[in-house]
Amino acid sequence: MGIALTRAAQWTTASSGTGKLEITPVNESLLKEILEFVEQFSSRHPQEAKHVFKEPLQWTTSLEASDFKTEYDISGPSVKSQETDKDGRPMLQLTPPSISVHSFSQLSKIVQLAEDKRLNEVRACLEANRDPVAKMLGPSLATVEGEDSSVLRLLGKVKEGDQAKEAEIKVNLIILLQQLDTQLLSNSLKQISQEVRLSPAAVKNDVELLKNFCSEGEKRVLKSVQYTSDYEFTNGCRTPPWRQVHGEICYLVIQPCDTEPLHITCSTAGVFLNGGIRQEGEENAYDRTSDVYKDLVTLLKSKSPHFAENINKQDFAVQKEPPTQKIQHVELVDAEEQGQPQRSYEHQEKNVHEKARQQLVQNKPGGKKKLEPSLKWKNLGLASPYEEADDKKSKKNAASEKFAETQEKMQKKADFSVSLPGRQSSNKTKDDDFSESSSESEEDEEQPERRTESNTDLPSEYWQIQKLVKYLKGGNQTATVIALCSMRDFNLAQETCQLAIRDVGGLEVLINLLDTEEIKCKIGSLKILKEISRNTQIRRAIADLGGLQTMVKILDSPDKDLKCLAAETIANVAKFRRARRTVRQHGGIKRLVELLDCVPDSAALTEEQEKDVEVARCGALALWSCSKSTRNKEAIRKAGGIPLLARLLKSPHDNMLIPVVGTLQECASERSYRIAIQTEGMIEDLVKNLNCDNHELQMHCASAIFKCAEDKRTRDLVRQCEGLQPLVTLLSQADNKQLLAATTGAIWKCSISMENVAKFQDYKALETLVGLLTDQPEEVLVNVVGALGEGAQKPANRATIRKCGGIQPLVNLLTGTNQALLVNVTKAVGACATEPENMAIIDRLDGVRLLWSLLKNPNPDVQASAAWAICPCIENAKDSGEMVRSFVGGLELIVNLLKSTNKEVLASVCAAIAKIAKDEENLAVITDHGVVPMLAKLTNTTDDKLRHHLAEAIARCCMWGSNRVLFGEAGAVAPLVRYLKSKDSSVHQATAQALFQLSKNPNNCITMHDNGVVKLLLGMMGSTDEVLQEAAAGSVANIRRLALANEKARFPTTVPESEAV
Repeated sequence: MGIALTRAAQWTTASSGTGKLEITPVNESLLKEILEFVEQFSSRHPQEAKHVFKEPLQWTTSLEASDFKTEYDISGPSVKSQETDKDGRPMLQLTPPSISVHSFSQLSKIVQLAEDKRLNEVRACLEANRDPVAKMLGPSLATVEGEDSSVLRLLGKVKEGDQAKEAEIKVNLIILLQQLDTQLLSNSLKQISQEVRLSPAAVKNDVELLKNFCSEGEKRVLKSVQYTSDYEFTNGCRTPPWRQVHGEICYLVIQPCDTEPLHITCSTAGVFLNGGIRQEGEENAYDRTSDVYKDLVTLLKSKSPHFAENINKQDFAVQKEPPTQKIQHVELVDAEEQGQPQRSYEHQEKNVHEKARQQLVQNKPGGKKKLEPSLKWKNLGLASPYEEADDKKSKKNAASEKFAETQEKMQKKADFSVSLPGRQSSNKTKDDDFSESSSESEEDEEQPERRTESNTDLPSEYWQIQKLVKYLKGGNQTATVIALCSMRDFNLAQETCQLAIRDVGGLEVLINLLDTEEIKCKIGSLKILKEISRNTQIRRAIADLGGLQTMVKILDSPDKDLKCLAAETIANVAKFRRARRTVRQHGGIKRLVELLDCVPDSAALTEEQEKDVEVARCGALALWSCSKSTRNKEAIRKAGGIPLLARLLKSPHDNMLIPVVGTLQECASERSYRIAIQTEGMIEDLVKNLNCDNHELQMHCASAIFKCAEDKRTRDLVRQCEGLQPLVTLLSQADNKQLLAATTGAIWKCSISMENVAKFQDYKALETLVGLLTDQPEEVLVNVVGALGEGAQKPANRATIRKCGGIQPLVNLLTGTNQALLVNVTKAVGACATEPENMAIIDRLDGVRLLWSLLKNPNPDVQASAAWAICPCIENAKDSGEMVRSFVGGLELIVNLLKSTNKEVLASVCAAIAKIAKDEENLAVITDHGVVPMLAKLTNTTDDKLRHHLAEAIARCCMWGSNRVLFGEAGAVAPLVRYLKSKDSSVHQATAQALFQLSKNPNNCITMHDNGVVKLLLGMMGSTDEVLQEAAAGSVANIRRLALANEKARFPTTVPESEAV
């Protein structure tokens, strides 16, 4: 099912992991087959249907509680299945509009209950769960591109007898899902093969035909037909290469006589309207906004009545157009990738949406200038078929002939250069061996020319390398090998030598040597490229020259030394985004993951196995570099990289563990990886490696724990594996700032669990952390303060921070500018302020004023954290009312924050206002600043946290003047009644208190009674919470008194209440 969704299903956007399923015949067919499979699954495979998914499938459903019948417990709008797993969790849970399902048996029942909404439910489920197999069977059995060994690993478990029954059911289940995938793909292929496929030539003919109907006069059918780009690739397409892979041929803007301009995409599958492509990068503009039509004429007939009426009257004889001059383009370095501003160039004619990376080259009046296609387009597979044939010719000749031909081709390619418009060409002869390579900026491109102006500035190595490159270009096989060996004798770590190789055209030669079939030449070339690719400019030049594509192909080589060198070079080059993307787009991620398959933890390894381990190490290095991209992380997971990384994590060798843990800690930013790290048992290995002697490995392990400890299960595992004490021990490595940052980060996230805080308390961690509050970089301080903020939730730790002198450095940090640090500092200061002794120190250091000033910070996270910290400060300060009034403009500032759109800011400010309003003078001031209408405006919220503190603030503000009346007039009473239906008990208490204060006004009592408050309050009068009891009873009493007074006013002769039965 996962592969079919990835390959056959048609989504609304090109980005993986987003979008909706399009309403197309192919998708409808897929959904119906999946629906039939799910419907019949329980009856055909009863044992597998009861298998509990690793993670539930969750989606937004249209089903309601009334749709469910027997076998389900219904409580209001919520539904739970009576069927549970071994831990007692229901296999189905509905909390409208969200539904959560744990097994196929419940899925089968859902589609039966949905009746005519069955297809919609299947669609919603698949859109919310793009890889359902991963959730059903776990991340290790997720959908994998290419060869998948997950079933083999499961079969191994069956044979070993380890949880054999469960593993056998898993095997059966994944085989059934793979059979479904095969069936879905086969049927989709049949359906797609029956569709009409357009070609670039057919589209071009249609466009030329339509242009003939754009003439003036009565016979005019269309106003204009224009391409959005005048550049035409050798394959006939006019779309960017990254859209050609989706079958798109060109984009048109057609202006009919009777409608708005039509933005049209022509693709191999047909033609359709798009969102109006105006510039590169607007992914949503490429989306289809209409049905797909078989050709342009059919689309125009559908959209333009004038065209449909007059087209049949036209003479379809195509007139020959006068020959036009073809505009040629050359391609510049990818400005977006390198962070350069895109350059603008003059155009001879107006293009509709020309790509910024293409450049218009104007021929000089005196003569013609021949332009070569950019090397980068060749590397993307868009060169002419004649050039491709020339690259591959003579493969059946003897090795010496092939080598000679390759050398000749390298000579030509190395001498190739393109002069850019706007730059003066250098005075070089055709025999000059120097050629410029693509580099990061114009300034870099000019460096070789500037350096050659003064020969005395160049060291002797420069000229020696130039001679060696000449031998590489023109020598035979033996001379080439000798030249490569001689080049390696230079200090290739020196920048002068690195740039010398680039400047004299050596990079092109070295990269072209990778295309030969001589192993020695490939190895020699890769050894040099591996060393010099540590230079930033060299890395970009290698990517521009197509070196990465060739190296990715070498990963398939049977020679293990070659694979190692290629992987290590890829690891060096893939340090920037475009290079990482190139590796992924050319299948490099899958090949690199395959390199990880080895047996690293055996006691005695054969020579071949040792080579396999080295190959795996180099593959892990390359994946580490590539894993800095979000899409590459997903590609590694889909290629089956997680279980292989888990296996390599058990290696006893540090040089293997560093890239493996480095890759894992990069990928741990994704939730799917964090879950896999838990389930694959990797936390234990990470904790074990915290005790090693290698600081770099310790740093990566701590960083991985830092990212994974966002989840409670991981925090518990770290404690259970006794990983907290090694983290505290690593705090002594204060000189290693990277290790210290990772360690303090791990301690901070682990401290979110109070059980871990107790352990840190035993290990005296807080005392050490307080000592790190000064003279540390910000990345360390953020983590240290975060850990202290979590630890200060316990009273004993608050006293420890004070005794160790931690209050003053914390208050001093309130004057910083780092947003993340300010959020953590305000939380820590607020936690410490709950102790009166700590509050006295904070007040003396003017900490409250600093906190109040942070309310002006533009970051809503800082505003919210500061407001939360102010609450305990007001509560525990001596004469807090006078202190608050002493802040000039402070009360107006906090009232104005009620205009924020951030719910956390609103909740924290309401909590602060509830504390401020305890002082009568302050309450009068904030009333004058308009606090009542602002609070009333917020009452329609559905957020329980905001409801709680908003109700508290309203209750306090009612105690001044005519505020109760004003709240009623502002419409705050009726929404407050709805708060009593919340499931949060703290909301009930605060709301009951607010209603009690509001019920002291007769009009408010009437509004409350009309909105059904009495029934809700009567139930709460029986609560075990005394505050809630008292407030509910008081509100009901006030409403009852008003009713009695009304009765007496209407019937003055009624029997007195004392005499009533």
